[in-house]
Amino acid sequence: MHPVELTAVSKFYDKTTSVLEHIDLTIEEGEFFVLVGPSGSGKSTLLRMIAGLESITGGELRLNGNIVNHLPPKDRHLSMVFQNYALYPHLTVKQNILFGLHAKKVKKAEQERRLYETVEMMGLTDLLDRKPKQLSGGQRQRVALARSVVSQAPLCLMDEPLSNLDAKLRAHMRVEIRRLQKKLGLTMIYVTHDQVEAMTMGDRIMVMNDGTIQQIGEPIELYNQPANLFVASFIGSPKMNFGEAMIGDQQLMIEQTLQLSLNMSDIPQVMQRGNLIVGIRPEHLSYAKPEEADLWLEVINIEHLGNETLLTFEVGRELWTAKWLGQWLIRVGERVPLSLSIKHFSFFNRDSGALIQAPTVNQHLEVVAL
Repeated sequence: MHPVELTAVSKFYDKTTSVLEHIDLTIEEGEFFVLVGPSGSGKSTLLRMIAGLESITGGELRLNGNIVNHLPPKDRHLSMVFQNYALYPHLTVKQNILFGLHAKKVKKAEQERRLYETVEMMGLTDLLDRKPKQLSGGQRQRVALARSVVSQAPLCLMDEPLSNLDAKLRAHMRVEIRRLQKKLGLTMIYVTHDQVEAMTMGDRIMVMNDGTIQQIGEPIELYNQPANLFVASFIGSPKMNFGEAMIGDQQLMIEQTLQLSLNMSDIPQVMQRGNLIVGIRPEHLSYAKPEEADLWLEVINIEHLGNETLLTFEVGRELWTAKWLGQWLIRVGERVPLSLSIKHFSFFNRDSGALIQAPTVNQHLEVVAL
């Protein structure tokens, strides 16, 4: 029995406007499952359907094996954390946290026991008598999380809970939420448009676009073997570099600009017909010794990030980014020698966008068994 199962779930407005189409999904107990995609992809709508805040047009939603399509939110035994915290401004932190338990008529002694366990865990012990307006953004978010935790619901839904926080606090709260989820053994469904959050937090990720599932998998799987151009461009920061390509005369021609020699025996027959998009990750666009360079490109922008350097090059109509570890004293306008390996390229069908062949080597990837 799975905590959450969706079978052919769909959502239409006015019987004509499709928001979600044929969503099939199973979430395991204790899993941190992330829904990621651009604005308007349908991820928040799907979360609200699981919560019971949106009706389901078609298909079945099961929670712990029971069909709950028409069950009200209060009977679904779940908790939800919203983007805007949804705290009552006239209530104290303590009253906000206990609001749901009070509504469910949980005994006073049990409320107090759960409260002090939760606030100690969340670091809110000294803030119980404050009102929300007296709290920082991070503190308000912790109150919203505490209200969810104190309910002891085994399923927790989160709708972009960190989007209102600054970058430093977001990074801290990502760690806190993940640690809390593991400690309590919660099944968590987390919605975000930030692929960095998805990659760093999720056990599995579902990438959505235009109301459909693009791919479901573990973070590394999505990074190394994206199912299509959309996933390849959405997962990874900086994003994958792309270019139109043709194969012929033992050469791979990219954007009618770059020519790379290749062994035709390594290229599937379907790719030899052309109509390709190739992609390569920024970390695989490597610096080379001048005498060993596959190509020379002019730097049109450079970003020094301290521990790494990002360089931008113009390749035909595309802008490509290289990501090099360390600090590189290179100026805009310089031509630099680069190394490219066919083994690091992803090949996509230009018409459908589907992946034809994933990279055969993942440079710098080392799997260590402890």
